[in-house]
Amino acid sequence: MSHDGVGLRAVMRAVAFLTAGALAVPLLSGCGSDDKADRPLAPQDIALAARTQVAEGGTLKWAVDAVPETLNTYQADADAGTTRVAQAVLPSMFRLDANGAPEANPAYLESAKVIETEPRQVVLYKLNQQAVWSDGREIGAADFVAQWRALSGKDSAYWTARNAGYDRIEKIERGASDLQVRVTFSRPYADWKSLFSPLYPKDVMGTPDAFNDGARRQLKTTAGPFRVEKVDTAAKDVVLTRNPRWWGEPAKLDQIVLHAVPRTNRTTALADGTVDLADIDASEAQRIGAAKGSGGSPLQGGGKTSAKKLRSWALAHGLESDEVHAGQKKLRKAITRYLDEQEGLRSYDVRKSLEPAYTQLAMNGAGGLLADERVRRAVARALDRTELAKLVLTPLGLPAVPVGSHLALAGQPDYADGSDALGGQDTKEAQALLSEAGWVPGGPVKQKKPDKAAGPEASKAGDDDSEGGKDGEYIVGEDNKHPGGQDGKGGDGKNGHEDGSRDLAQDGKQYSGQGGAPGAYAPKGTAAPAGAVTGPLAKDGQALDLRFVLPSGAGSQTLDTVAQKISAMLEKVGIRTTVTKVPDDSYFKDHIAAGDFDLALYSWPGTAFPATDARPIYAKPAPAADGSVNIEQNYTRLGTDQVDQLFDQAAATLDADQARDLIRKADSRIWATAASIPLYQRPQLVGARKNLVNAGAFGFRTPVYEDMGFLKKGAKVSPSPTKS
Repeated sequence: MSHDGVGLRAVMRAVAFLTAGALAVPLLSGCGSDDKADRPLAPQDIALAARTQVAEGGTLKWAVDAVPETLNTYQADADAGTTRVAQAVLPSMFRLDANGAPEANPAYLESAKVIETEPRQVVLYKLNQQAVWSDGREIGAADFVAQWRALSGKDSAYWTARNAGYDRIEKIERGASDLQVRVTFSRPYADWKSLFSPLYPKDVMGTPDAFNDGARRQLKTTAGPFRVEKVDTAAKDVVLTRNPRWWGEPAKLDQIVLHAVPRTNRTTALADGTVDLADIDASEAQRIGAAKGSGGSPLQGGGKTSAKKLRSWALAHGLESDEVHAGQKKLRKAITRYLDEQEGLRSYDVRKSLEPAYTQLAMNGAGGLLADERVRRAVARALDRTELAKLVLTPLGLPAVPVGSHLALAGQPDYADGSDALGGQDTKEAQALLSEAGWVPGGPVKQKKPDKAAGPEASKAGDDDSEGGKDGEYIVGEDNKHPGGQDGKGGDGKNGHEDGSRDLAQDGKQYSGQGGAPGAYAPKGTAAPAGAVTGPLAKDGQALDLRFVLPSGAGSQTLDTVAQKISAMLEKVGIRTTVTKVPDDSYFKDHIAAGDFDLALYSWPGTAFPATDARPIYAKPAPAADGSVNIEQNYTRLGTDQVDQLFDQAAATLDADQARDLIRKADSRIWATAASIPLYQRPQLVGARKNLVNAGAFGFRTPVYEDMGFLKKGAKVSPSPTKS
């Protein structure tokens, strides 16, 4: 799991807590706005081509973060690689269309619909008569029954990550024929289309041992266009080959090899041909774009070039700091390697869309300063979300529209902008809220260690404020201190960040050092921005200082830049932030999940089934039997009975329009709690070999694996849409 994201439905599961609402919120009759985007902000970008234009054969080498620990998507350690395998080799009764809505998958279903609602909801699945497992057995009721029993939550011997929906099933029966499956629910369930996608064979789901261990490193029985040939941990590969029993359109590719490549090595892997397709970040996308017009090498002509000119060229082209400042011989080697990679990158395109996920600012309301709803609202009203979206998305040529819903994304049927329930950016209103809460500028501050952030392991800056806090921390708004020193260089000489990362480009410029985010690190004596608070806010001898926890590893540049901009916005209304960098591998486990933060940035997916999938994220924390507090996935530790009731009503409402209204009302109330603030939809950048078609930045749509392949010689990409 990346530090900036939480996995999709495989990790929509539980742990949750106590409410901290200080102010009553007026009852809201619906969503804050009727504005609704009826299509995604950015279309998928996959080099669309008709199957007739795709060559037969070939191997697609596709980068993944790691070899999956399990091939069972219903286990706790499933990841994006697990999902990718399941999509290619297993049945899914429903898949997502271009708008992120579920649609019946004709490869497996002739139809699926609710045929009875009284006295019980009954769904009848009519299966494709050609649909068979790779061992020749028909897909049928026995597989549905085995999966229901494994995921119902009634047998603790099954180590399941989630059972939502399956726990509502009362019974499953064979219909009028072997090709019909009747599913009867004990209580109404609106999100029934989320079930049996993927569907595993009964030999995987039939016993706890088979479920827990049988599908971790192999899947003997499959039913997709591909099958699992092998999982090679030594070579870091999962090899998928054509399924000879596949009844649909035959796969164009002979093989898909999912190859584990760390994010930091993606450029090299693309350049040397190790992979054909890889998710990349903004800096890697820039390198691929620059490769098209590469020229002007300082090594051309064979003559000697001064070290100064070499370093200047290396800095301009983004080489690492240690390479730039190495000896001239090593620097020339680094430049040669860079140029060789640029030559290799000429064979690739950048395909871009918006990922079906959004980044949010989370506020921990369990205790401390953010337990006061007025302070949370002040933080929210200080933010210019449009500016933050532009910071990330405009340099990439993607629509910079802030996300207006916690529960859906633009283009999805449930989407509507509910942010009016909280209100937009308003510096004066933010300052008024803080004043009402008792925070005043220039108040006396006791000389003591600041309070810990909410959570069991929280820590703040040390006593010596002149040093900017302890290792890994720096205070925004104290003076001109920066994590790397006064000259804007990191301690290792890199561009202003502890981890040596470079800031995301904004408006064509590279902001680093004191200018990381304009106004974030102003030297002493600099005039405050118009309307800004002229001194730190304090109350009862305590400064208004929030601990902002961020990951420190590779790939954190975008979050760094967004956090700097947020800190500058908060400073303008008198809120200080102490930024704490923590290792990636402990970011979620030891900080977000443990409650060791005041402010944090992380992402959630835009699911097609918010009543089911999003409920654990926003559920009101509840006391557990052992005296602890169960927060499920609500890491802000804030929730209300009303939001829980709206989710429950939406999940039990079979009328789609009524369920949509309930989801939008729930979103408005989530906005009103001011616990998590959606910022922007995450960019989806993919490096793809130029002649690879029907693959790339998929957006919402589930990939069609049998259509992926390499373009025939002389063929061109088709303007017509691929089959849905």
